[in-house]
Amino acid sequence: MSTTIAVDVGGTFTDVVATVADSRVFTGKVPSRPHAESEAVLDAVGAVAAHFGKTTGDLLADTEFFILGTTVVTNAMLEYTGVPTGLLTTKGFRDILEIRRGYREETLDLQLPAPHPIVRRRFRKGITERVGHTGAITTPLDEDEVRTAVRELKAAGISSIAVCLLFSFVNDTHERRIREIIAEEHPECFVTLSHEVLPQIREFERVSTTVVNAYTSPLLENYLHKLDSGLRSAGFAGELVVMQSNGGIMDVGYSAGHGVDAVLSGPAGGVVAAVAIGERSGYRNIITADMGGTSYDVCLIHDGTPEVGVDNWISRYRVAVPLVDIHTIGSGGGSIAWVDDGGALRVGPESAGAQPGPACYGRGGTRPTVTDANLVLGFMDADRFMGGAMKLDRAAAEAALDEHVAKPLGISVTEAAVGVSRIANSDLSNALRYVSVTRGRDPRDYALMAFGGAGAIHAGIQAVDLGIKTILVPRNASVLSAFGGMVADFKVSRVRSYVRAAEAIDPDELTDVFSRVQAEADELLPASETTRLQRYLDVRYEGQTREVIVPLHTRTRKITEVSLARAIQEFHEQHELLYGHKRTELPVQIVSVRVELTGLRQTAGMAEPGKFGQDDPAAALVGTRSVYFERLGGFTDTPVYDGTRVEPGNVIPGPAVIHEPGTTIVVCDGQEAMLDQYETYVIEVVR
Repeated sequence: MSTTIAVDVGGTFTDVVATVADSRVFTGKVPSRPHAESEAVLDAVGAVAAHFGKTTGDLLADTEFFILGTTVVTNAMLEYTGVPTGLLTTKGFRDILEIRRGYREETLDLQLPAPHPIVRRRFRKGITERVGHTGAITTPLDEDEVRTAVRELKAAGISSIAVCLLFSFVNDTHERRIREIIAEEHPECFVTLSHEVLPQIREFERVSTTVVNAYTSPLLENYLHKLDSGLRSAGFAGELVVMQSNGGIMDVGYSAGHGVDAVLSGPAGGVVAAVAIGERSGYRNIITADMGGTSYDVCLIHDGTPEVGVDNWISRYRVAVPLVDIHTIGSGGGSIAWVDDGGALRVGPESAGAQPGPACYGRGGTRPTVTDANLVLGFMDADRFMGGAMKLDRAAAEAALDEHVAKPLGISVTEAAVGVSRIANSDLSNALRYVSVTRGRDPRDYALMAFGGAGAIHAGIQAVDLGIKTILVPRNASVLSAFGGMVADFKVSRVRSYVRAAEAIDPDELTDVFSRVQAEADELLPASETTRLQRYLDVRYEGQTREVIVPLHTRTRKITEVSLARAIQEFHEQHELLYGHKRTELPVQIVSVRVELTGLRQTAGMAEPGKFGQDDPAAALVGTRSVYFERLGGFTDTPVYDGTRVEPGNVIPGPAVIHEPGTTIVVCDGQEAMLDQYETYVIEVVR
């Protein structure tokens, strides 16, 4: 088998990248189908087959890997459409899910409503049992109570149960026995045990993460099994794998039971691709900016490694498993512009989505979006959208802006479009500041990699706002999240609590703890010829409530006093970077150990380096059109280039617009674009 297919399902379009044995690469898009993801995936497969002149069956029979980025878990949390879920926990602690950390997430918002209850209180059952902090059982498990609770939940229609007992991460005996009882009383029920999802201290974080997994995993399991069955009935004989939020891929068996690990399945692929592409083009410090139809996802990559976070929230529920630290705002091409009751213009977070989409799509949408504003301002060409495969309706865009923005505000349609663009750009710039400035990083030290269908339209403005000197736009920017699946490796992330004062740690004991955690990861990781092991410590000053994750640098499996001291030194440095100070005289405490085990695989789809041609881009120039550049005073006659004709070495000065089949690149005044030998546009910015 010689074909690899990677698909990323987005809110507006489903992206696909495919490679065959002779290194031919296909990239394309098909409309997403809300609430019918698998149909859009099969549509994408059909597009690949048609491109290579094969039947769908012949294509799938020759496919070794089918890599999927999915929004099933994300949508379930955003829309609260998970399965009916129950919770079994230690008696007296069933309200932790509501008590949370004991304070509001927005301390100044006195009207902040309570989060939507994904597990209602009547479905949270307290069980008599108790395990002490040392792991000793102080109160035996009342099995009769468990059976009664499970029967009540079954009668109430509960199809998934989360089990989260106190100190089960030290001794999991009671949680395992509860699973056996559930299998006897409610055999068709999906079960999530907290010590398997997050064996770590902090009760709210653990119960929230466990409940999110129980709430979403059955949906993902059902979806994956249906998709796998549909692909195999069509001739697929390879392996279906799923993009994980930690930047790796895993097989269906693992993914179906760990929905919480796929909460950022799609956006993580773009970050993985950005690392690979940036490395080839010589950029290891990057801020990624993925702007699709519904959202804007940003992530900071430092020294070739994405930031990884464990303090993540989705729909106001804590997800404490390791995730690529992606910050998301509801500002995409489909974000709807509207005027609030106070007469202020707003953009997003509501999106027009795939159906009906922006007004200019001609699918019945009547409300104006960022895409409609971009079309009216000349950034987009109505005849070149998606390489000409889809025509845009400029008149419909103008009508939507006029009715919903211009008339209510008493301004012209152009002024309305400019207003929408300004607000969207401000939101995007603030998102970039969030992952850089607020975390102690200077954005001027990073290149901005713009991708997604709309990212490269706005990147020039963000670069000027933040003082960024270089913008990178891969030629396949519009499908970069799908491409990330092509270059991703298998990866398992595991964590275990290990609370010790730093000066009291026995390096041999710590080595043994890491070995046990690695053994757990080994059991989960698919077979691979080559693996890479990375180990981390969660470190804090004694008494703090937050930790800093620092790498443990050793050339062998054995941990020594020197390697431990180096990790503590790095903790002080990271603490100063993040919080503006360090206190080397204070006692330091280790809270948890982390293992990231990567199974390396042969990847495909990376472009072979091309040869530089002449710098004159005249062969790619297709004309001019009027484009709005605010710094130039308004609409300006602007050169327009066909991206398919641009060759490595061509230099395109701004202002200019480059139309690639899947994306539009706006080169602002004072900027200059060049296509490098690795198929990436490098745009240099003069502030």
